[in-house]
Parts: sequence; structure tokens; C-alpha cells
Amino acid sequence: MKTTKSKRNKVHFAQESKGLYPYLIAIFCGLLLISNIGAVKLIEFGPIITDGGAFLFPLVYIVGDVLSEVYGFKATRKAIFTGFGLSILASLTFLLVQNSPPAADWPNQIAFETILGFVPQIVLASISGYLVGQLLNSYVLVKIKEKTKEKYLWLRLIGSTAVGELADTIVFCTIAFYGILTGIDFIKYVVIGYLYKTLLEVILLPITYRVIKFVKTKELSY
Repeated sequence: MKTTKSKRNKVHFAQESKGLYPYLIAIFCGLLLISNIGAVKLIEFGPIITDGGAFLFPLVYIVGDVLSEVYGFKATRKAIFTGFGLSILASLTFLLVQNSPPAADWPNQIAFETILGFVPQIVLASISGYLVGQLLNSYVLVKIKEKTKEKYLWLRLIGSTAVGELADTIVFCTIAFYGILTGIDFIKYVVIGYLYKTLLEVILLPITYRVIKFVKTKELSY
């Protein structure tokens, strides 16, 4: 009985050098890059204004939660910085392609620049919001876990998401669209974007639970 109790009161993290960690980093970075491309388009559903990144970007936080819960802040920070570096690489690649002379019979230069063209404001907004939000998300989750041990997983998942998504949304929206959207439209964009992404993660909580449980059972070092 004492052994079981002591295990519950211990903070567990798996080693990132083996197991599923590399695959989770790949998924994390893939979702991030796809979301960043989708985020260049503003979309509107009735009174709701958001961007195309809203479809997949919440999943970046879910995978970030899995990494933080199973592997800890140091290992998750590596994934975050990897995604940060790849985002910069993607932006510089699009810049290089954009400024390369188009073939004479290729008529889509303007379309390419409109969608994938290097827009410093959007790039700065994206990488700044991502970096601040993800680091806060991971840090808060691990700090709550140090207090709650293996109990109250829902608390650290929701608590870290609430903090991380808030920072991410405010930073991204302010840098990317402040001035383009003004007044009540800007406030609606920030509030609805934050609520949507946070509520979606709450709705997907049962799936996150199962994924975390699966990863923990597969990681022998946990």
C-alpha cells in the first residue's frame, strides 16, 4: 500500500531519447506548419471572424500537452524550438521562391504572393504568438503537475491551455491584424478565436486523455 501511494505522489516523466517522442515531435511540427499557412486567410461564419489556422492549430496545443505531461518541460521545449526553427525556414523558403523569377508561361505569380508570399507582419505574429503561448502552456502544465503529481490531469490540461492560448491569441492577433481589424471587429476576433480554440481543447479532452494514457503505457521509462 505504501509503495502504491508513494508512486502516486511522485512526478513521472519519460526519457525523450527513445519511444514515441520523435513521432510526436514530427506530428507537432507538421500541424504547426500547416496551421501557419492556413492562418493567412481570414474566414467568417456569420458573426464569427477567425483565421484558417483555427482548424488545426488547437491540435498543436493538444500534442504539446501530451509532450509536457509525458516528457516534461525540457523535452517539450526542444519540440517547441524545433517547430520555431522550421517555421522560420518555411518563411524564408517562401520568400526565396516568391522573389525568384517566374517562368514565362507561368501566370500565377500574383496568386502565389497573395497566399504564400512573405508577409513580415504575419510571420512575426505567428512565430511570436506560437513561441510565447507554447512555452507558457508547457511551463504551466509541468508546474501544476509538480503540485498535483499524477492526479487531476484535467486541471493541468485545461489550466495550461487557458494560459497558453490566451497569450498566443493576444500576441498573434495584435501583431497580425490590429489595424486591419479595428474596434469591435478586432475584439470579436480575439475573444472568439481564444474561446473557440480553448473550448475545442476542452471538448477533445477525452481524446487527449486516451492519447496520454496510450503514450504513457508505451513509454517503458515513464
